[in-house]
Amino acid sequence: MNNTNTKIMNRFDVTSRLIAKLKQGEAVIGGIGNTNFDLWAAGHRPQNFYMLGSMGLAFPIALGVALAQPDRRVFALEGDGSLLMQLGALSTIAALKPKNLTMIVMDNGIYQITGAQPTPAAGVADLVAIAQGSGLTNSAWAADEQDFERLVDQAMSADEPSLIALRIDDKPGVGTTRRDPVQIRERFMHGLGVREPL
Repeated sequence: MNNTNTKIMNRFDVTSRLIAKLKQGEAVIGGIGNTNFDLWAAGHRPQNFYMLGSMGLAFPIALGVALAQPDRRVFALEGDGSLLMQLGALSTIAALKPKNLTMIVMDNGIYQITGAQPTPAAGVADLVAIAQGSGLTNSAWAADEQDFERLVDQAMSADEPSLIALRIDDKPGVGTTRRDPVQIRERFMHGLGVREPL
């Protein structure tokens, strides 16, 4: 299945569906912009890490967390434009094979937060095919919201990294992340049990 056969979903809705499934202190890395804002609004948790201004680094940061804490499930939420900046991360993740890492790509074909300019991949590239070609064999498009939930459930017990891509609309993010990098870092490190609260 390619992305032309998938329903266009809402980022906040699917992010809320993901957060509702997290019961074991799973870490979630939110990419910059609207992906991040919707994560904040969907369910603020100390295990959420809200990226600020580091476009394309949700998957690399999540890789580091997954390797450092192999017994914790780690989810990374990234926009298609941000993923295009760091496509090399896909082959690195495939080579290192962290079985506890799930990557979620929110694809609306635009750089939404800077003015809705089309991405170079919009309409011509299949991000799941790129991921599979990079060695991430457990990669799939979510056909609709129920299929997204099914793929998340599968990823929770997978023994290899997972990538779930979904087509989303161009609605703006629901929340606004508090822009305090030190607070974000400290809360996350406390949430992962590696630092005492300030």
